[in-house]
Amino acid sequence: MAQQASSSSSSSSFISKYKYDVFLSFRGADTRFRFTGNLYSALSQRGIFTFIDDEALRKGEEITPSLRKAIKESRISIIVFSKNYASSTFCLDELVQILECKTKQNMWIFPVFYEIDPSDLRHQNGSYKEEFAKHEGGRFKDDILKLQKWRKLICLVRTSKLGW
Repeated sequence: MAQQASSSSSSSSFISKYKYDVFLSFRGADTRFRFTGNLYSALSQRGIFTFIDDEALRKGEEITPSLRKAIKESRISIIVFSKNYASSTFCLDELVQILECKTKQNMWIFPVFYEIDPSDLRHQNGSYKEEFAKHEGGRFKDDILKLQKWRKLICLVRTSKLGW
C-alpha cells in the first residue's frame, strides 16, 4: 500500500515540458482528408496526443505564434511530404521551425513521403523544382536567403545529417 502511494505521488509530480506527443506538418489540400486525417485519427484513438492544425489558425502567410508554440511543445514531428508541400510557404516555414526544435530540444522527426519519391526532395525534381522556381520568380525573388534556407532544408530531408 505504501509502495503504491509513493509511486503515484512521484509520477504525479513529474511534469512534461511537452503538451503534445506528435505535431503533424502537411499540405492540407493534398492530404488533410485522406492520409493525414486518417493518421491523426489512428494516433488519437491510441491515446497519442496529436496536434493537427486547423486552417482557421492561419492568418495571412506567416506562421502564427500559436503554431510555433505547438511545434515547440511537441515531442515528435511527423512531416508528410506530398506533391504540393513546397508550394506552401506556410509549410516551408513550419519545416524551418521543426528543424530548429530538432536542434534545440532534440525533437524526433519522422518524414512520410506521400505519393512522391524521396529523391524529388533531395534533388528538387518534379513538383519541388517547379514550386521553388515559382517562389524564385514571385514573392521571394528579393529574399534569396529565405529561398536558400528552404532549399537546403528540403535537400537535407533524406540525409543522415539530420539524424532522423
